[in-house]
Amino acid sequence: MDAVVLAGGYATRLWPITRHRPKMLLPVGDTTVVDRILTDLESDERVDTIYLSTNEAFGSVFQTHVDEMGYDAVEVSIEDTADEDEKFGVVGALAQLVEREGIDDDLLVIGGDNLVGFDIGEFLDYFERRGTSVLAAYDVGSREEAKSYGLVSLDDERVVDFQEKPDDPESTLVSVACYLFPADSIRFAEYLSDGQNPDEPGWYIDWLRSREPVYTFRFDGVWFDIGTPESYLETVEWALDGGSLVHPDATVENSELGETVHVMADAEVTDSSLDRTVVFPGATVDDCDLDSSILGETVELDGFNGRGVLLIERGGKD
Repeated sequence: MDAVVLAGGYATRLWPITRHRPKMLLPVGDTTVVDRILTDLESDERVDTIYLSTNEAFGSVFQTHVDEMGYDAVEVSIEDTADEDEKFGVVGALAQLVEREGIDDDLLVIGGDNLVGFDIGEFLDYFERRGTSVLAAYDVGSREEAKSYGLVSLDDERVVDFQEKPDDPESTLVSVACYLFPADSIRFAEYLSDGQNPDEPGWYIDWLRSREPVYTFRFDGVWFDIGTPESYLETVEWALDGGSLVHPDATVENSELGETVHVMADAEVTDSSLDRTVVFPGATVDDCDLDSSILGETVELDGFNGRGVLLIERGGKD
């Protein structure tokens, strides 16, 4: 089988930090979410080629990263978009990728910004037992939170209804952007030719389950979707287990580092107090009191107090 790791978004809710940096490459502990995914996929011999699907704006960034990491099975596949206004939507981008790369095998599709609390190999095992399309699902435990995702309704493990971002969710079981399709279920072009919604993959799942069986792989544990500053900090908090991570090439002097603090290479923190704060390479923090903050590369912050989620990138505060 082949795999597609979706990394084509522009992450506008995380700007300015992600204006020129893919959110999939945001550090989460000592790695990134997309590297967790790529490493797991490469270690499974059932996966032949892994297509890292992205846009023209981030294509070279991902290619450099793939080369530096030394992945063997990963190929960067670039869709013909360069900014948010040109996006095809997830299903539209998948249809183009399948045609562009000539994919005719079983296909795993996974969001590159999703940290999932299960072994991808177990997901592949479930797919092989079922022999039909499957999706991963997670109970978010809150109907209010479920409004932001695709809601799955089941008969045993079979999907009988799928609602994309419903106003009044009937349950809290949601899809987590991890799907496996047999080769003959890769019907994106057919779906789009019917004039269907090209944006969210949930609409495709609902269309597909009305034509053939789609089953659900339910998992417990953790699931993080890095889409907002707060969700990014929550993911970092989980990865650091509430502790702190300071790169050997960083400088921290006369400062108090509380819970969930990541100070990266060549950053300097002096005479400051930090909690739930991520400091990117080359940033300078002096005489500051920060909580729930993300400081971009080469930011210089002096004598600043910040509480609540705060994004700071070169050029000032956003």
